[in-house]
Amino acid sequence: MPARTPNLRISLGILSSLMLSTVSILGGCSKLGQTSPTSPTDPPSPGTTLVYSAVGASDASGIGSSVECVPFTDCPAGMGYVQTAARQLQGQGFTVSLLNLGIPTAVIGRDFQTLGASSGKFIAGNFIDDEMPFVQKNATLVTIFAGANDVNAITAALGTGAGGSNPQGYIDQQVRAFGSDYATLVGGVRGRAGSPRIIALNLPNMAALPFMAAASLDQRQAAQRASVSFTTTVINPLTAQGVIVIDLMCDARLYQPSIYSADGFHPNDAGYAILAAEVVRATISSYPAPSSSCAQMTVVPDP
Repeated sequence: MPARTPNLRISLGILSSLMLSTVSILGGCSKLGQTSPTSPTDPPSPGTTLVYSAVGASDASGIGSSVECVPFTDCPAGMGYVQTAARQLQGQGFTVSLLNLGIPTAVIGRDFQTLGASSGKFIAGNFIDDEMPFVQKNATLVTIFAGANDVNAITAALGTGAGGSNPQGYIDQQVRAFGSDYATLVGGVRGRAGSPRIIALNLPNMAALPFMAAASLDQRQAAQRASVSFTTTVINPLTAQGVIVIDLMCDARLYQPSIYSADGFHPNDAGYAILAAEVVRATISSYPAPSSSCAQMTVVPDP
């Protein structure tokens, strides 16, 4: 998700150095295990140590909250969902070793980074190149929140003429690319950390979020098609691979304007508290599978 404050702009030079320093790590990705668990890793025992790597964008830094965190820094007082979940887990007796890898503006892969740049969007990095290689090798908990910036990259590209006379087909093509990138990301996390408890947050229907309220019908239809397809065809099916999926798409709370910051895109403290509570519940107990359909998937009519 895009950053709003100047002190959170990422230095491309720093990111380039990080990428160069991990060439040898990335080379090892070709040796990833060929199998994936069919059920999640068991919940941690009370009182144990959780080694937590958070993969995300500006959501991981709590942009829009009352205490935003500078990327790559320890920020125990942050009000984003990552920091709030860590505190709540500590309050339940766990020791939490947190590595927040979130990069504001980041998208899932280099292809979406290029796509965003093609329509003039500044994107500081991507999950596959700039976050996944740094997941702790002893991580026992990994959260992934991907897709919102990627949807915005798709809709921005459509606004510059991408897709021509077949915007729906163009969106579907990008959804397939997102699915391929997500498989690479999950495989890379497991290649780094083995069998952590992986929790993925799916996307709400972005056409129904406050920042889209003044958008044209075409823009909202595109945002809906992309975000709903990301959720239903890419993220939700990960449950068959042992990934726990938090269902934001069908959670009515995620469509209340009151849980968003002034930009209508990033959550505020109340919104992040909802996400944090779900992350904690998904960490320490069995968690229900996401819904296959709900009214929130069709808030605007299809073209």
